[in-house]
Parts: sequence; structure tokens; C-alpha cells
Amino acid sequence: MTDHGGVSRPVRASGAPLASHAPRLDELADLVHDGGVAVLSGAGISTESGIPDYRGPTGAARPSSPMTYAVFTGDPLARRRYWARSHLGWKVIARAQPNAGHRAVAALQAAGVVDGIVTQNVDGLHTAGGARDVVELHGNLDRVVCLGCGELSSRAFLDQRLREANPGWSAEVTGINPDGDVSLPDSALDGFRVVPCVVCGGVLKPDVVFFGETVPADRVASAFGLVHTARVLLVLGSSLKVMSGHRFVLRAAKLGVPVVIVNQGETRGDPHAALKLDAPLGPTLSALVDAVVPAASALQG
Repeated sequence: MTDHGGVSRPVRASGAPLASHAPRLDELADLVHDGGVAVLSGAGISTESGIPDYRGPTGAARPSSPMTYAVFTGDPLARRRYWARSHLGWKVIARAQPNAGHRAVAALQAAGVVDGIVTQNVDGLHTAGGARDVVELHGNLDRVVCLGCGELSSRAFLDQRLREANPGWSAEVTGINPDGDVSLPDSALDGFRVVPCVVCGGVLKPDVVFFGETVPADRVASAFGLVHTARVLLVLGSSLKVMSGHRFVLRAAKLGVPVVIVNQGETRGDPHAALKLDAPLGPTLSALVDAVVPAASALQG
């Protein structure tokens, strides 16, 4: 296959753990070998860290009701329900560690194969795995913002304040959701107290983009900038069902930038893909690093 903006140089992956995908792994290595890769990642890259995605390999949405911006800002009871659920779910997110997929993306970036990373995830695991300058489209659960004065604070500080405000409060978690909260019956909310901003007494919100909320324009511009200068757009672990991510695939296709997708299950971007691997992210990306990083390092040296 011919590269966008260059001549392809096939690189064979030695010892690839996914024998049935070996030919496509070779093709993937061929496409990304010469660098200029922009990565767009979704929830699927974090499932191996114990954080569920929004859709399983079948593509069917998992049973959860993500919080919307309108409900969060307009309904104090819904806000209390969210913070109680998120207070418990945060412990799972905080314990999560980068997996082989995150580390592989960081290794590809360090080797000069990947030029930039855009993620729809709010777990911070790309950065924890060693990646630099990650564009976090939807924000990061590690931060909290006041809707009144705009004060930013750490989630760890809020966690401490919520524990102090709710001594002895506990509830049985029946399941973790992809956005960091948990499934919790309303009866478990009894006695839970929400805390206000320490600066102005305003309403606190996680520094993430809720459904119905607009992604900050500077993040969108940064992501489009990476697509515009990319030689290849590599989509990892995203069904692309939401336009927030799908628009970058549409732009790449319009520009003639090859789109490569690694995801378990179908995606909305499949019709635009020059190559699609329906395979687990960790082993696939680890094999990709084995195939291209030595060659990339030699080119840089």
C-alpha cells in the first residue's frame, strides 16, 4: 500500500502475539512506519485498565445514563446523586494504571512515529503512561471546576472534603460506568452531603464535558490541526458513534489522509478506513511498537 505523502516501506512484526492478524499488522506497520501519525483514542483503549467502555465489541450501548449538563446545573437532587455516585467511582478511576496500549502509544510518540494524541477519555491514562501534550477533548476527572468563579482544584482535594463532610457514609457499588461514576440506588443517597466551592460557595463540577455541553474551541482547533498535518490518522478503541470524535475521521477522509482503525467491534468510521483491525488494543499496539520503533529510532539517529 502507498503511504500518504511518501513511499511505503514494509516492516515485518516479529513475534506478533495475534497470529490471525499478522498480515494486517504488517500492513499497519507499513502505513505508520514513516511517522506523521495523529492518534485519536476512545474508551476502548482503557478497558484493559479496568475502566469499561460505552459499547462492547457488539457495538450495543452499555446500560448507563450519562449525566447531561442541563440536568446537572438545573436539578440539585440530580447533582447530589451524581456526586454521590462519582465519589465512589472516583476510587476506581484513581486506582487505574496505564496498560500496554497506553504505553505503546507513548513509545510510538517518543520514537517520533506519533506526532500528536487526541483522546476522548477523561481518565488521564495516556499522560500517566508517558505520553506528552495530550489533547483531552472531554477534559479530565482529575480536576474540578467551580461554575461560579471558575476556580480549578484537584479531585483529590474534593475527595478529601467529601469524606470529611460524609463521615460514615457508604453504599454498595453495583457497577462502574465509563465516565467514572457508579450505579447506585436512590435510597443510598440518604445522608450524603455535597460541598460547595471553597472560594465563592458556588456549584462544583468535574472538569469534563458532559453530554449536551460544548467541547472548548481551543481543544477542537488543536485536534483539527493535528489531523490537517497528519500523514495517517490512527483511531484506537473508539466506536466513533459520537460526532465529537467522528468529525476528525470525516475531516481526514476529506483531506485524503488515510484512516486506520484498531477497535473491537464495528465503528461509524469503518466506511472511511483504509485499514481496520478488529483486535484487542494492548497486544496489537505492543506488536506495532516491536515492528516500527527500532526502525524509527534508526531513522532519527
